[in-house]
Amino acid sequence: MSGSLRYGINRPISIAWPTEADRQRNIELEKFLIDSSLYPSKEEDAEREKVTEYLDLIVKAWVKQLTCLRGYTDQMVEDANAVILTFGSYRLGAHGPGADIDALCVGPSYVSREEDFFIILHDILAEMEEVSELQPIPDAHVPVMKFKFQGISIDLLYASISLLVVPEDIDISHISVLNVIDKQTVQSLNGCWVADQILKHVPNVENFRTTLRCLKFWAKRRGIYSNANGFLGGVNWALLVARVCQLYPNAIPSMLVSRFFRVYTQWRWPNPVMMCPIEMGELGFSVWDPRKNPKDRSHRMPIITPAYHCMNSSYKVSLGTLQVMTEQFQCGNRICEEIELGKAEWSALFEHYPFFEAYENYLQVDIVAADADDLLTWKGWVESRFRQLTLKVKDISSKYFVKMGLYHCFTARCPKN
Repeated sequence: MSGSLRYGINRPISIAWPTEADRQRNIELEKFLIDSSLYPSKEEDAEREKVTEYLDLIVKAWVKQLTCLRGYTDQMVEDANAVILTFGSYRLGAHGPGADIDALCVGPSYVSREEDFFIILHDILAEMEEVSELQPIPDAHVPVMKFKFQGISIDLLYASISLLVVPEDIDISHISVLNVIDKQTVQSLNGCWVADQILKHVPNVENFRTTLRCLKFWAKRRGIYSNANGFLGGVNWALLVARVCQLYPNAIPSMLVSRFFRVYTQWRWPNPVMMCPIEMGELGFSVWDPRKNPKDRSHRMPIITPAYHCMNSSYKVSLGTLQVMTEQFQCGNRICEEIELGKAEWSALFEHYPFFEAYENYLQVDIVAADADDLLTWKGWVESRFRQLTLKVKDISSKYFVKMGLYHCFTARCPKN
């Protein structure tokens, strides 16, 4: 590879190829990941693929039904279409056993989100015996319908694009898709855009996937995998890993994990992490720009999405949660240095954080509802406000010098009759 080749916004830090020692550590790392059951079985992946295909058939029939009911021509009914696209960890190929499916339904301009998706499609799904725990959340930041299909959790979004007929091979990045759409539709499309851009801009997709799987596992073990708590969620970790892959384009996962901690231990926040330059676009939607947007200046740990409209995916991070993550990056860096010197094994990196030994005081949240449906709604509302509770706990603990831990684990139950 030429030293002048660029990945992202600048030249790589190093284009060094792995040594024999790096390759041996990589073999040991991959064995550890397999032994830790981080990969779904072939049968489980096949089941997810079948569920996705079945869901695609359901939305196609739903759109044809609506087209017919609204008096369109027979030809329009025949051509009527919707497609299911996936995003998130499943689309990136870094999902684990039991992971949910993030999916986007792309429909034509005359099929609305408010009535057709959240009422008519909701009622169709509610009648299906394969569907359980159906929970529409139309007023969420990104409107979503949550449910389980044959036991697999699905988060389904909807985007109505400015076309009368949705092609089966729709390119959602094409300008014709973006004309005359609202902000909620842009936000719904964004997950697919981001996933596609990540896979397009990393030097080696398989190395990226293994490294991401590894770092997500590490973050969960260390108690900092939680967007709701002001830490980082799946897309944030994917963007951080992808940027390191760009900085070390010839590195294999054992090297990338080590370089990840080295890079983010030294990162000078709030300098943003960006995979590519920010695109301003022509649709008028606001993009992340601290020079123009006062609220963007308050962001502690900007991790910018690589697709229009470019925004900070980690705006929930506070000064307190950034400090916790920085400490964990430093800890990970020290252990990786020991692994490279042969003084530690990979298992040392993934030890559970001793949460119940680290704090003197704890806050547990109990959620009680009259029935299962109310419990889902109430639990979702509480979770959406959890970050504010975290911030208030931080304020109280700082003010009174109380060492308090907030364990993001709910006791959710329906009262017994």
